[in-house]
Amino acid sequence: MKEKRTIQKCLKFIGCAAALLFSVCGIALASSDGGHGGVHNAWLGIDTAKVLNFGVLIIALFFIAKKPVAEFFSSRAKGIEDEIKALEQKKAEAEKKLAEYQARFKSLDQESKKILEEYMKQGQEAKIRILAEAEAQAAKLEAMAKRNIEQEFKSAKTKLQQEIAEKAMIKAEELIKASISSDDQDKLVDEYLKKVVA
Repeated sequence: MKEKRTIQKCLKFIGCAAALLFSVCGIALASSDGGHGGVHNAWLGIDTAKVLNFGVLIIALFFIAKKPVAEFFSSRAKGIEDEIKALEQKKAEAEKKLAEYQARFKSLDQESKKILEEYMKQGQEAKIRILAEAEAQAAKLEAMAKRNIEQEFKSAKTKLQQEIAEKAMIKAEELIKASISSDDQDKLVDEYLKKVVA
């Protein structure tokens, strides 16, 4: 809009300049006495014709160039207007993308905090689970060790009892051998034979 007003002002100025020039040419022609004047006005006739020619040329150029100049300025103004609109649109898109990226960065920061908290929570849970598993394993190993100790103890006890029984038998045999006489042996054999026969 501003540019259209500027173009209109330029065209009015050119029109006013052409009208002023035409007026000056008319005044110059009127002040001369039609080419019949004396020596002091001799230059005025030649110059007046040149000024008139120049004025006609300017007026012709004004009417010829009026439309293309107006179109040029209006197209230029329209081009600048379109360029400004495109730049404003690009600026709006860039601001939108900037806001989007800032929101993403903010959400990434929050998301990274959440992930870190989740990993810490999982780490604590894993620690508790590992400790519980280790305690359970230790309890199993302790129970197994107790069973092994008990079995070893029972085995040792049984072995010891067998050894004691064997030694007691040997000792008893020795005592019996020492305390039994040949008459006692004959008596035992006779009793045994009676039992077998009966």
